[in-house]
Amino acid sequence: MTSTTPLQALREAGVAVWLDDLSRQRIASGGLADLVARGVVGVTTNPSIFAAALAHGDAYDAQLRSLAVDGAAVEEAVLRVTTDDVRDACDVLRPVYDATDGVDGRVSIEVDPRLARDTAATTATAQTLWSEIERPNLFVKIPATVEGLPAITAALAQGISVNVTLIFSLQRYRAVLDAFVDGLEQAHAAGLDLAPIASVASFFVSRVDAAIDPRLDEIGTEEAAALRGRAAVANARLAWGVYQDVVTGDRWQALAAAGAKPQRPLWASTGVKDPAYPDTKYVDELVVAGSVNTMPEKTLEAVADHGQVLGDTVTGTQDESAALLDRIEALGISVDDVTEQLESEGLQKFEASWAELLTTVEAGLQGAADDAGAAR
Repeated sequence: MTSTTPLQALREAGVAVWLDDLSRQRIASGGLADLVARGVVGVTTNPSIFAAALAHGDAYDAQLRSLAVDGAAVEEAVLRVTTDDVRDACDVLRPVYDATDGVDGRVSIEVDPRLARDTAATTATAQTLWSEIERPNLFVKIPATVEGLPAITAALAQGISVNVTLIFSLQRYRAVLDAFVDGLEQAHAAGLDLAPIASVASFFVSRVDAAIDPRLDEIGTEEAAALRGRAAVANARLAWGVYQDVVTGDRWQALAAAGAKPQRPLWASTGVKDPAYPDTKYVDELVVAGSVNTMPEKTLEAVADHGQVLGDTVTGTQDESAALLDRIEALGISVDDVTEQLESEGLQKFEASWAELLTTVEAGLQGAADDAGAAR
């Protein structure tokens, strides 16, 4: 008899395992296909991931030389490079998409994060990415800012599948679910087939502990120490309760009857920030059927090696989780203030990564142009 691996146990528990990473080298080497064979059924990307991919190795040199010869501007080159990678990754994942009736086998690409406060520009960019990549298993990532919410609705209403990213607070998550339902209702009213329109809501996890733990340390009491490393999971478990409230409601039931798929909660930022915690913490403690967990490779390999998948660790935990966050609030820490700050910092980090990506591509274009000039 063969023993069940942790990744198999996650799949059997109803958790979709996605990779939070992508590079041209990973696609070309067959590494992504190997991970799919091991049970990875989706991929997420962000500006940080693309910046890192371009900064290492020579996988992009030939394309950058071609773009330089064509006189491509930097932002046009970024669009070509990133959409080519995502399109190729979509093709690798396409068998999973087909086998799961479009539930998994998805690859995400994010709109320019500098547009996160601009509804119209975000919507237009989502349309551009969707038409440029032209794959049914694409997710366009839109940040869950106040301005992003109507863009999410507009994209879904046009049949664009959306990964809503940078969700930290329960209040914002409720608004995301409303935007999702609004979008599908508009799509249905326009006569679109709802079955191919998919969505996930990326609820960020570890960054919540990384922000709250230092505040608990400053308080310095035994009560505060006992709460370290517990806020993030409690927050995510409460988000699952919010999701359940929506999918059991009348509005969603009407859409489901018309063929719509639910917007699955996706646990993001699942790499452990504090080395004192188990490196599989944000996977083991968030096991529930119908969820997605997207992991950086280091976390994925840790889970594959020694993850502790012991069944559902989310259902029925909402009262306990609410009580735990109440204890944190009673110590003078506003969870709402923390999540608002995390959204702002998250956007700043993505914008900085986008700037790094632009700089890296610009340098590559210039280097290619200089090489071409020297060869003449």
